[in-house]
Amino acid sequence: MERMGRRPAVRIAGGLLWLVAVVAHGQTPKFRHVVVVVQENRTPDNLFQGLCVSPFGTSRSCSTAPTKSQYDIQTTNWLDKRIPSGIVQPGTVALANNYDLSHSHSAFTSMCDLNGLGACQMDGAAGIGCGGTCPATPQFRYVDNSTGILNPYLELATQYGWANYMFQTNQGPSFPAHQFLFGGTSAPSAADDKAGIFAAENLGTAPIAGCIALAGTTVELITPTGETRQIYPCFEHETMADLLDQRGISWKYYAPSAGSIWTAPNAIRHICEPSMPTGGECAGTEWSDNVVLKPAQVLTDISACKLADVTWVIPSGQNSDHAEGNTGGGPAWVASIVNSIGTNPRCSDDELYWEDTVILITWDDWGGWYDHEPPTVMAPPQGDYQYGFRVPLIVVSAYTPARYVSNDRYDFGSILRFLEQNFGISEGSLGFADARAKFDLTEFFRENRAARTFQTIASPKDAEDFVNDKSPLEPPDTD
Repeated sequence: MERMGRRPAVRIAGGLLWLVAVVAHGQTPKFRHVVVVVQENRTPDNLFQGLCVSPFGTSRSCSTAPTKSQYDIQTTNWLDKRIPSGIVQPGTVALANNYDLSHSHSAFTSMCDLNGLGACQMDGAAGIGCGGTCPATPQFRYVDNSTGILNPYLELATQYGWANYMFQTNQGPSFPAHQFLFGGTSAPSAADDKAGIFAAENLGTAPIAGCIALAGTTVELITPTGETRQIYPCFEHETMADLLDQRGISWKYYAPSAGSIWTAPNAIRHICEPSMPTGGECAGTEWSDNVVLKPAQVLTDISACKLADVTWVIPSGQNSDHAEGNTGGGPAWVASIVNSIGTNPRCSDDELYWEDTVILITWDDWGGWYDHEPPTVMAPPQGDYQYGFRVPLIVVSAYTPARYVSNDRYDFGSILRFLEQNFGISEGSLGFADARAKFDLTEFFRENRAARTFQTIASPKDAEDFVNDKSPLEPPDTD
């Protein structure tokens, strides 16, 4: 990262010559590494109630009309149009609970409850379906932190940066969400994106996704006219990885399996280069060089000073936070990544990861859980599928002030826009969500500041626990 007071250093990364120089006055800091950690299916109201209570929220109160120093978390009086009073008081649920809520596009439509002015009323969550052992009002729950299971998340949110208004870019579940996070769109092509035609759902019971899906596998497209149709889930358009490749910027995508809906590169034909028309395997050089099918390897790569310039990290099901599938390991898993970067010794090229890395922690969709904050709906044609509900976003770096709260409105395109800004790529170069996003996350960083000393995030498990875990790798969920 460029910063004051350090001698210039030179290194070679993926064929690109990096010169790290003294930062000019007023210049936004530049990072050598950006790590995007993607967890599963939560809203701020569901997962971060602990920000409003001791010990982590004592100096920053919660409000649904927050100032710059407050968290926008609603703790009472959630909206439910199906009961006479119109409001319901939330109950608690375990992080590793035993039911799952629908988070399909139709579930979005139900919870949003669009009014005649084109705005979500956010009072239709009670109409969302539930599977498993479902209690009464299963959507109106927040995660119980009486055991301290969420403390790593709460400490990260309060010790670094928190976004009050981060929205998933799509109005649906994980498959389209991960396409937006990796490539800026879930459209099959650039022309489809321009026309507002997007893959809108998961693949149902299909065991394999993307360009290696079995014959007969389809994903549902949504169009501005409301028409839906099914296509094979193999797309062709430019992605953020392509922009990085063009400039010699290295990237890695860590995920638990080749064929899951969470492994976004498998649905991009020129990256996957499938060995067969259907049902084969990804055989492309880009795939074999950059996709790592073991999430915990990111921890060993960090310790070996082999962290790529840009990294996407997708968890196993045990550590994903996905309802009815996780075992409660998510907060410790995320803390292990942050702690590994924060405590890694100086590398042989004199690089210290903590001073040169930003970690962006977000969740891929809302998971069917209630959230009170309505999204801004874009104008047609993209507005027929953008934006979706709020998800958490935590920004961690040595140059992010403690307890910093942003009230800018971000989405997955903001992450891509930040990558572009950081690596000298024209913002909006993909022409997808990166071009439509209004902000690029640079608000979270302070130029010309000395790096903060890293303080280990307290956690019941560390990197060694995850590296040595021999449990079978489960997908983030079985959707």
